[in-house]
Amino acid sequence: MIVPEAPPGFRSGFVAVVGRPNVGKSTLVNQAIGEKVAITSPTAQTTRNRLRGILSLPTAQMILVDTPGIHKPHHKLGEVLVHNARTAIGSVDCILFIVDGSVLAGTGDQFIADGLRNISNPLWLVLNKIDLQPPKRAEEIRNSYKGLFSDSAQLVEISAEHGTGVQPLVESIVPHLPEGPYYYPPDLFTDQPERFIFGELIREQVLLLTREEVPHSVAVVIDKVEEGETLTRILATIMVERTTQKQIIVGAKGQMIKEIGTQARLQMQKLLDGKVYLELFVKVKPRWRQSESTLRDLGYRREK
Repeated sequence: MIVPEAPPGFRSGFVAVVGRPNVGKSTLVNQAIGEKVAITSPTAQTTRNRLRGILSLPTAQMILVDTPGIHKPHHKLGEVLVHNARTAIGSVDCILFIVDGSVLAGTGDQFIADGLRNISNPLWLVLNKIDLQPPKRAEEIRNSYKGLFSDSAQLVEISAEHGTGVQPLVESIVPHLPEGPYYYPPDLFTDQPERFIFGELIREQVLLLTREEVPHSVAVVIDKVEEGETLTRILATIMVERTTQKQIIVGAKGQMIKEIGTQARLQMQKLLDGKVYLELFVKVKPRWRQSESTLRDLGYRREK
């Protein structure tokens, strides 16, 4: 794919999407791009990598950096995720701090706000889901988040799930991007390789279908991708930390892993616009989230 020359006055830049776990960061990125770039689930800590969603407009190219939720880490994996989220904040042109507008601001929000206080980049405080609240409660919630900043953040309200307010938010960011080139071809919507996206689509179904039974001790390794004229064949291994988790993922008579495979395959076929054969295996690797070598092998590295 060819990267075209940008016309005069063209703007381009990177926008970090930060916030606590499970506040709608990935959903916002997907809505803004109009494609499924990041996986989503009702479970916290869905995003593990710094995903880039590419939004190409006639006058600008905006690269949305979906970061892992900032939280108190409990293992090596968590430490890497939080480090990478904080690193993203210091390497972008604009910052979207997205919060859960269905609840009052909490200590986790205050912690992130304190870290953003001395940053000079343009900053938006994005209230997600506040549209679900009655007027009096919404005003109380709104004021609690306004108290996190003085006038340094522009407050906007959206529904990431339904897309309400997302387009005006995008339009408000464009003038704050620096003049610059196309960083990516205009028809590209993410810089992640297909293998990575395949793994994420499988992990998404594990999170959606097992919920709290199997927490975040799940990783996916794509073992093989064979592309044919009419069929793409994908072999993947789901890695867990305990035998009981493997039993849950496999399910009675293999029904759970069959359903995980079916749903992930349907998502892959949308992505590839063609037929997919998907074969899944499950492997137990105790305490993999505490192993720095395993984390590196899985692609979870501290970014600089």
